Amino acid sequence: MTALAHFVAVSCYLGATAAAATPFARPVPPPVRIVVFTLGAGVIAHLVALAGVSRSLGLIPLTGLGPALSFAGLMLGIVLLVAELLAREVTLTLVAAPLAAFVTSAAVIIGLTPALDPVGARGVWLISHILMSFVGIAAHATAAAAGAMYLVEHRQLKARQFGAVFRFFPPLETLDRVNHIAAIAGWMVLTLGIVLAISYSVTYQAIDVAQSVWGIGAWACLTAIALGRVIGGMQAKRAATASVATFALVLVAYLALRLTLPSAGRFL
Repeated sequence: MTALAHFVAVSCYLGATAAAATPFARPVPPPVRIVVFTLGAGVIAHLVALAGVSRSLGLIPLTGLGPALSFAGLMLGIVLLVAELLAREVTLTLVAAPLAAFVTSAAVIIGLTPALDPVGARGVWLISHILMSFVGIAAHATAAAAGAMYLVEHRQLKARQFGAVFRFFPPLETLDRVNHIAAIAGWMVLTLGIVLAISYSVTYQAIDVAQSVWGIGAWACLTAIALGRVIGGMQAKRAATASVATFALVLVAYLALRLTLPSAGRFL
């Protein structure tokens, strides 16, 4: 049942991507309702999958690489669904939905057995930290997706190439607004996650140096963008570039951490 639900979730994420790409293949309006419905079905199936794992194990599946990746895919799907509902656009799906499908598939391949068994107040503390951190990273991914599309459309507009990208991508103002809101919201939530992580590590003497450095580095990247937009007056193009570059840096650093120190990070 859990494997089937994960399969349905991945299929829905990929189906939403295919639906969002339809206007590039033939002259039809952006299928907002179809994309939103398909993403919603994927999120529901993903929730069912994780609920099944939780019921069989007797705990929330957040700890361990596999469960963490699956939960990351779910958070990305939820943030993407909210963003598309608010913007009434589907182009973010072209970038973010395949990423959600990829990390979810990787989670199933790796396995969904938790690495830790948190209980009581300590378990709530740990789960809260992981939840906040994943939501913050998912928001960062959304900001990066909007930033990437902003840069593509800006380049097309500057070159006066008014093709499919210009016709079907949201206006530059919309992409900039999504980038702005996602960066600020992601920074706020990730800050809370980092505070919970630091206090948890100090209280229970469970400090993982490599994982802590990566988490603080991810927070620093998002902090630079958030402060730049709120205080420094960072322009839209520069914010878009920074969002894409910093998220890519966070992903590369994470992959490097997992490949060089496979035992580092019990739940990331």
